[in-house]
Amino acid sequence: MSDSLDPEALQDLLEAVAAGQVNPQTALEKLRHLPFEVVDNFARLDHHRCLRNGFPEVIWGPGKTSAQLISIFKAMRGKHAVVMATRIEPAVFCELERAIPDLIYYPTARICSLQSTTPPQRPGTVTLLCAGTADLAVAEEAAVTVELCGFQAQRLWDVGVAGLHRLLSQHQVIAEAQVLVVVAGMEGALASVVAGMADCPVIAVPTSVGYGASFNGLAALLTMLNSCAAGVGVMNIDNGFGAAILAGQILRTAYKISTKDKAN
Repeated sequence: MSDSLDPEALQDLLEAVAAGQVNPQTALEKLRHLPFEVVDNFARLDHHRCLRNGFPEVIWGPGKTSAQLISIFKAMRGKHAVVMATRIEPAVFCELERAIPDLIYYPTARICSLQSTTPPQRPGTVTLLCAGTADLAVAEEAAVTVELCGFQAQRLWDVGVAGLHRLLSQHQVIAEAQVLVVVAGMEGALASVVAGMADCPVIAVPTSVGYGASFNGLAALLTMLNSCAAGVGVMNIDNGFGAAILAGQILRTAYKISTKDKAN
């Protein structure tokens, strides 16, 4: 039996105790870090996050030392289906890899994980659009997170509105999408254009890419908030990770509704 604290594993554990296949002492040992675990007096790991929200706690990389990151990774190993950290720079990853040789790094996304992006384990596809190559770091952060969450990620890169024909050539893909994540800097117009072509949820992510008057992404953020296309949800600047989690929650909710309807 897995030591992971995802809902399915916990359900299996409780059923095994009820059936007499696992004694209460063994079960207690497996659950002893619920609901959180203190790590060296600098972190309290939320092991209940997956049970509450559907995806485990994720490590925010900036501001932590390599030693702290290593301790957190080791404490989370084996307890969750996915253990990942965001915004990890290459030099930091090199230090982490020396202590954790099986750590996987996605350099464009700046994500490292103890798991690889495997074939999708959950139903649903997130379609991601990226305005330009300079926005790729944020777009890949979203795409890799989607895949680590267990969903399929469909990438449409470099389809910004400056060359509108590139976007229009993908109109069928947009029309068939289940949920869209749109990543754009500069003036951020891509999200409004895409939302005007789609009948599914659109999650807009402004990036800090652009010249001086873009104010490090503020111009794109305001454009997306003022979208003339109704129903666009807007994330914070450069928050590809947050967009991916929201997209996954939308797909999970849709699946729960569909299975409930079938059961009725």
